[in-house]
Amino acid sequence: MTEPPCPFCAIVAGELPATVVHRGERVVAFRDLNPKAPTHVLVVPAAHHPDVAALAAADAATLAELVAVGARIAAAEAPQAAGSYRLVFNSGAQAGQSVFHAHGHVLAGRELGWPPG
Repeated sequence: MTEPPCPFCAIVAGELPATVVHRGERVVAFRDLNPKAPTHVLVVPAAHHPDVAALAAADAATLAELVAVGARIAAAEAPQAAGSYRLVFNSGAQAGQSVFHAHGHVLAGRELGWPPG
């Protein structure tokens, strides 16, 4: 039995449509299909890693770039928030990860309550 195809790998490859807001050699960012805030963008490594811990272990430079891209997107799309945004990584099914390709959710543009879930 093989694993199902990864939708984020397909988006990175241009095989699935997405509203891409950033495309670099190592990191791609696109709008979430079910946004939870005015700005809700997913930032993913171009290479497949199942979760953020695996990405950190394999390629810390790409993880750093992913975080930097997330910050730039939040600043560009929610300048009124003056640098306030949330960058969320869900790791594992019980934590809410539904696509097992490392990705950060950039949330901005409204008051974000705590606790988140």
